[in-house]
Amino acid sequence: MAEAFIIDAARTPVGRRRGGLSTAHPADLGAHILKALVGRTGIDPAAVDDVIFGCLDTVGPQAGDIARTCWLAAGLPDDVPGVTIDRQCGSSQQALHFAAQAVMSGTDDLVIAGGVQNMSLIPIGSSWRWGKELGIADPFSSSAGWKARYGDAEVSQFRAAERIAERWELSREAMEAFALESHRRAVRAGDEGRFAKEIVPYGEVVADEGPRRDTTAEKMAKLEPLWPGARITAAVSSQISDGASAVLVASEKAVKEHGLKPRARVVHLSVRGDDPIWMLTAPIRATKRALQRAGLRLEDIDVVEINEAFAPVVMAWTRELGADPAKVNPNGGAIALGHPLGATGTRLMATLLNELERTEGKLGLQTMCEGGGQANVTVIERLA
Repeated sequence: MAEAFIIDAARTPVGRRRGGLSTAHPADLGAHILKALVGRTGIDPAAVDDVIFGCLDTVGPQAGDIARTCWLAAGLPDDVPGVTIDRQCGSSQQALHFAAQAVMSGTDDLVIAGGVQNMSLIPIGSSWRWGKELGIADPFSSSAGWKARYGDAEVSQFRAAERIAERWELSREAMEAFALESHRRAVRAGDEGRFAKEIVPYGEVVADEGPRRDTTAEKMAKLEPLWPGARITAAVSSQISDGASAVLVASEKAVKEHGLKPRARVVHLSVRGDDPIWMLTAPIRATKRALQRAGLRLEDIDVVEINEAFAPVVMAWTRELGADPAKVNPNGGAIALGHPLGATGTRLMATLLNELERTEGKLGLQTMCEGGGQANVTVIERLA
């Protein structure tokens, strides 16, 4: 099978809720990063075969196939198509998978994968809430088949995070210590310029707005839990955020024809499911399967990026896989940096790629929990 190469990856800064990106139209956020990616790689935009973007809550300004709208809003050739996909929080990681698979199959030669989300403008769960106006309470409970299988079990990422904390016996204090370290790592990474190569400033927003330099264990301890007796608080949860990100994927043919210099090679792509009520545990099963299928051990991986949807997700994964915490999210994660849902997958890839280059590591692994109890796993090999 043909190889798929990552040529470049870029992202906007991640904006805090009601922050510097909050009033930006999602199409303009996506257009900004597409123009930057085309410009810095020097490709002929007319040579792009497809644009695949992840986005959730595709209502209002995020409706109407936002991938296509972003490309057109960027002023790029109108004969290049775009498609928007939804694998929940892993949407843009799945976009990368689809792009790589198109190249590996010989169907396409140049594909841009990415994602966009303005959670300040379109709040999380908007598509669910708008469904209620049609008399539909949620996507699940009115399905006879779903109810026969799962009954009235609540489908909630917050309940799932609490279940994981209980099952793996993760105390609130331990999770807050993890969250504090995420902020410390993100602040250090920003101060040391580790994100400089991947961030494309948007207007006056030049850096990630989420990391809290002044947060402390004492401040975290004062926060109220999500419900009485719970362990999960806002401190150990990913931040509501705004942003866009994109990756250029090319075939060997395109590399030669366009004079491109690959930064990484795609080694493995897979996705796996788990119990949708537990929802957030799928990265454990998916990573074990991915390593087995790729003929790798976790010890072979130099850097891991696993989305910090909640602290217990990463902590349980680390324990079950026996991972070295120093290799996991070395520049902080979504607890500090934020989680602009549809954009996070390729944001993680941009960070993973740059960290491999900074540390001269060889292999990087990315995974993340996703609604419906799913998880994508991507393994890349650094070439640059």
